[in-house]
Amino acid sequence: MDLSSFKQLLTPEGQWAIESAAAFEPREKDFLADFKMIAKRFPRELARAALETAILRREARSKFPNADKMYFTREAFQQASSWDVSSYRAKRYQDYERVFDLGCSIGSDALALAQITQTTGIDLDPLRLAMAQANAKAVGSRANFIQADLSTPKLPLYPNFNLALFFDPARRKDHQRVFSVEDYTPPLSIIKNWLPDFPNLGIKISPGVMLEELKGYEAEIDFISLKGELKEAVLWFGEMKSAHRRATLLPGPHTLTTEEQPRLPISEPRAFFYEPDPAILRAGLVAAVGAELDAAQLDAEIAYLTADKLTVTPFARVWEVEDWLPFQLKRLRAYLRERNVGKVTVKKRGSPILPEDLIRDLRLEGELEKVIVLTQLDGKPIVVVCKPKIVTYTHEEGK
Repeated sequence: MDLSSFKQLLTPEGQWAIESAAAFEPREKDFLADFKMIAKRFPRELARAALETAILRREARSKFPNADKMYFTREAFQQASSWDVSSYRAKRYQDYERVFDLGCSIGSDALALAQITQTTGIDLDPLRLAMAQANAKAVGSRANFIQADLSTPKLPLYPNFNLALFFDPARRKDHQRVFSVEDYTPPLSIIKNWLPDFPNLGIKISPGVMLEELKGYEAEIDFISLKGELKEAVLWFGEMKSAHRRATLLPGPHTLTTEEQPRLPISEPRAFFYEPDPAILRAGLVAAVGAELDAAQLDAEIAYLTADKLTVTPFARVWEVEDWLPFQLKRLRAYLRERNVGKVTVKKRGSPILPEDLIRDLRLEGELEKVIVLTQLDGKPIVVVCKPKIVTYTHEEGK
């Protein structure tokens, strides 16, 4: 979609075209068939833009509460944070009179920030800026937007004692993900020119960031997961920094920080088996969670925990252990068949075996279900057999 096609969507005919496309509840895989139908009623370029919008709005329902009113490009939608994540981040800005959202794209983060404080989004792409303005209007947001080039050393802003920045550099080039912070657009190092004038800064980065690249930055790094899936990391500078390393789990939020990691004992599997949330793993806070649970590790290099008593926590999933044994395929097959097990969910860490290969090789035909964990006990391969039901944490238990 180009800017001209997008502007057509904002006309009465364009709105009608979107409504017509949305009536198909369209999916990307059905694009050609749906396009043929819609193009019979509207000009081809308008039909294409309307169908793209309807498809993306449908996909965006899981990310945004107002998805059916918003506008996206495919790449901008894929890079946009979920509303839950954006809203969590925005709360860090509640003490500032004004925030500039640098690299605002279609404006999804700016909309969350604007619920907290006066917000201006900045981007160079005229199409994404036009979408951001339309999105703000559609949801009744007070966010405003301006066009500027962020790749220059100095920001086109006046320093202000109560101003903060949010920066979301592009992490794709030629539609491909980039992994080094210096391959972002603009590269992360550009902030060294900004920090003297604008010390209070938050930056969205990839959760898979190479931590060695961040050693030169005096920032808190916050790893964020949503419903058990690692979503992003954020660097917090200046007064916005409140820890060295943090893991945040949404919804909640549930957050954990620690400056010193305790040393956990090594133990055989006990009554309960814990798998820490991926945000905990990336933040390097497994031992901190283990200390809260009075747990041990199975292996010093593997992030599984085990404990004698059940402590339900937002920071880890937990299963009840039935048994464990040294790993050997024939022995495991016989063990499961003797107990009438026909279905297994395989989890693994520290094992080269693929879960689908193990399930195939076990050739089970029983009626019961188990969770089996391939891992190591002090460097030696074992399998832990657990009851299938996950013991979950609820908001009521967290009150």
